[in-house]
Amino acid sequence: MIRFNKVFKAFPKGSLALKDVSFHLAKGEFLFLTGHSGAGKSTILRLVYADDLPTSGMVRVSGFSTSSLKRRDIPRLRRRLGIVFQDFRLLEDRTAEENVAFALEVTGTRKSVIAPKVMRVLTQVGLAAKAQAYPRELSGGEQQRVAIARALVNDPLVLLADEPTGNLDERATRGVFQLLRDINATGTAVVLATHDLDLVRAAPYRTIELQEGAVVYDSAEDEGAEEAVES
Repeated sequence: MIRFNKVFKAFPKGSLALKDVSFHLAKGEFLFLTGHSGAGKSTILRLVYADDLPTSGMVRVSGFSTSSLKRRDIPRLRRRLGIVFQDFRLLEDRTAEENVAFALEVTGTRKSVIAPKVMRVLTQVGLAAKAQAYPRELSGGEQQRVAIARALVNDPLVLLADEPTGNLDERATRGVFQLLRDINATGTAVVLATHDLDLVRAAPYRTIELQEGAVVYDSAEDEGAEEAVES
C-alpha cells in the first residue's frame, strides 16, 4: 500500500527533514505517526501524496513509485488518497454539501452521481442534517467532519490525517478520533500524524515515532522482535 525505502529528504539549505526512513503500511492498517513539531511527520505525508519528492530513496504508493512518477500521474495517485488537515481548508462560501461535492466535481464525476455520494459520506460522518450549513455555522469538530467527508467521497484506499484534532477541544477530538477508527474498520487504511499522546494511548494501533527526521521507534518491529524471542 505505502512503502518508504531508505528515504532522505533535504531542506533547500541542506539540513535533513528525513533521514533514512523505511517502513511499509499494509492494506487496511491504522498507523500513528508521532513526534514533536518538526520531527518529519508532515514531510512523510507530503511525500505520500506527491506534494514533494524524496532527495534519495524511494516512496511507493498504491502502485506508483517516485522513481518513475510523472506530473500527469499525480492526480491519479491523489484520487486513491483522502487528505485531512488541521485547519479544515473548507470553502467558506459553500455549504457542507457543496464543499464535499467540490471534490467530485474537480475529478469530472457525473452530476447524476454526485448528490447521492455526498449524502452518503455526510451521513457516515454524522452530518446529514447539516448539509446546507456553511462552515461559519458549524463547530470546529463539525467542520473537521465535513473535511473528512470530503476526503472520503472518492472512496480512497488510504486516509491521511495531518494533526486533524490540533484545533479541537477534548470532546471534539474524541469524536473525530472515533470517526477515524470507524472509517478504518470499514477497510480504509488510516495514517494519523499527531503529537497528542493521549490519542496514541487510546487505541492499540501501530505507532512510528520520529525524532529529528529519523524513525526512533516502530511498534511493529518491536512486536516482531518479541514474537521472535518467544518462539
